[in-house]
Amino acid sequence: MAQQRDAKRSGIGGDDDVVALLMRQHGEIRNLFDEVEAAQGDARRDAFHRLVRMLAVHETAEEEVVHPYARRNIDGGDAVVDQRLAEERKAKETLKAMEDMDPDDPTFTPRLQILRREVEEHARAEERYEFNHIAHDTEPARLRAMATAVKAAEAMAPTRPHPGAETAAENLAVGPLAAVVDRTRDAVRKAMGKS
Repeated sequence: MAQQRDAKRSGIGGDDDVVALLMRQHGEIRNLFDEVEAAQGDARRDAFHRLVRMLAVHETAEEEVVHPYARRNIDGGDAVVDQRLAEERKAKETLKAMEDMDPDDPTFTPRLQILRREVEEHARAEERYEFNHIAHDTEPARLRAMATAVKAAEAMAPTRPHPGAETAAENLAVGPLAAVVDRTRDAVRKAMGKS
């Protein structure tokens, strides 16, 4: 609530404010988990692939834009970011293991529920330890610039999980090639009617 008030007072909001943008995406991720859990068969597979893509793109952008900023500008930023990166790596490993699973496999739903719990705990930690500080201690022009940077990072981000690439430097080293490979795989999958 305070973040929304502050954003309104500053004249920015929605996708022009990095915190509002990422909070909206956290909501979209929760909705995608709901969709995967409610669907069956091909609809479930399609929803899961959209979830994987959203998580991969979202986390890459945070790793390239938000975490480096938090590291430099939040008291205890190194420890906060290191914990978030460890959580992200764990989620990427789980996603990678689940990526080609059949959603009808009896082990899929229990793994999905564990992943959801971990992702939601991670999102709450980001919101509390990073986003809250960024929203209150960052000038509106900087929030806008960071939102623009997040959108640019998302446009170039890999669409699949790549455990081991959790920092801006690692993403820059493997990201462009991984993004090309991932986006080619997406196009082939779509052409074959697999979403």
